[in-house]
Amino acid sequence: MKIDIPADIPAADQLGHVFFIGIGGAGLSAIARLMSQQGIAVSGSDAAESAVLGALRAEGITCHVGHDAAHLDGVDTVIASTAVRESNPEVVEAQRRGLRLWPRSAGLRSVMEGRRTIAVAGTHGKTTTTAMLTCALIEAGADPSFAIGAEVASLGANARLGAGDLLVAEADESDGAFLVYAPEGAVITNVDADHLDNYGTIEAYAEAFDEFVTRVGSFIVLNADDAGARALTAAAGERGLTVMLAGFAGDADLQARDLVIDASSSMFTVTRDGVELGAVRLAVPGAHYAQDALLALGAGLLLGHDFAALAAGLAAYTGAARRMQLLGAAGGVRVYDSYAHHPTEIAADLAAARAIAAGDRLVVAYQPHLVSRTRLYGAEMGQALSAADRVVVADIYLAREDPDPAVTPALIIDAVEGPVASAGGPVSGLAEMLLPDLRPGDMLLTLGAGDITTVGPAVMEALEARS
Repeated sequence: MKIDIPADIPAADQLGHVFFIGIGGAGLSAIARLMSQQGIAVSGSDAAESAVLGALRAEGITCHVGHDAAHLDGVDTVIASTAVRESNPEVVEAQRRGLRLWPRSAGLRSVMEGRRTIAVAGTHGKTTTTAMLTCALIEAGADPSFAIGAEVASLGANARLGAGDLLVAEADESDGAFLVYAPEGAVITNVDADHLDNYGTIEAYAEAFDEFVTRVGSFIVLNADDAGARALTAAAGERGLTVMLAGFAGDADLQARDLVIDASSSMFTVTRDGVELGAVRLAVPGAHYAQDALLALGAGLLLGHDFAALAAGLAAYTGAARRMQLLGAAGGVRVYDSYAHHPTEIAADLAAARAIAAGDRLVVAYQPHLVSRTRLYGAEMGQALSAADRVVVADIYLAREDPDPAVTPALIIDAVEGPVASAGGPVSGLAEMLLPDLRPGDMLLTLGAGDITTVGPAVMEALEARS
């Protein structure tokens, strides 16, 4: 559901009682936490019970399972997830009562009022980069507020209200949300066309990032290794922003060199304007994580913090939920889960998975996300999945879209070259299908932005029973 962004967005403490439709999602739960920690009355609902709802209740936030118009009694402002349909009874009731009905972006903007915001934007890597920057700033002595699109183990949550006036926020572009913000500083990880169900064309998607740059007040860190991010350099300079190019490229202002990746870490040396600053060691393996860390480091340096302290904070980062997350092991099989759903993300995660697998067999179960994305990128998804030893592709997760009989997992499967690839059908039966093919020593990686996250735990439970 697309909800108009209001022209006037008051500060969060002026919204009265705020109700979140879809409060169990990463984006809305983060905003709900920040508001609740400010002393604002907060409640919400979601379609199903989850660990997130349990955690929010433990923090004093009322969370309902299921949607009902009666939940809006005493409510002044309603913030709804983009996944919610117009027919949702709480949406209908909010409109009937004439309550403020806002999209997620307006809710986060209200929290930003009165704070110095550092916004992390880009097609891929936003969550990791935001989390890394937060960890680095905390180690450097700052106490920032933060809003991140996933639970982060080393931070204990996806959001927290800090003591200072600094807010580090993941700035999602999927529905144009990031164009509501006016941050002091920004990081752009990359610009790689996605969400064309909203933008329509690749050109319109790129233009949204151009517009985002015009909303930044002081500095911007751009990925020197990404053409889309680099293309924003001129616009940022014309606006008078301090611009830092960060990457492995030879002309990067902040450059990473001598990257070494093993099964459990990534290490590299950092130079700034040709002067060596020192080494960074991450507890997560993968070249894309090294790039994310370098971008976070750049923002920390431009905020005036010491390299050594920032590097120590980066070393303390141990990963975010659903970002190459180790779920556990059973029957000799290691099980990982990741959010990757775009060809670029799939390729990066499989490269990292190869390092983690260290020569063992890599089995990938992938759930495509959105019909529109599969229509556009199905063949590229299949090519990226070719790096695995065995591939199973589940049915498409529809989310906010309707099915299209012409768009099926076959678009992906037919493009896989090398490993055996087959259709997995509904996610509900995927664990049972995978079991006969798994053997001790394997690494199983479940990929996708939908409900495939349920498969890994089910596989481990079945493997334990089998062994």
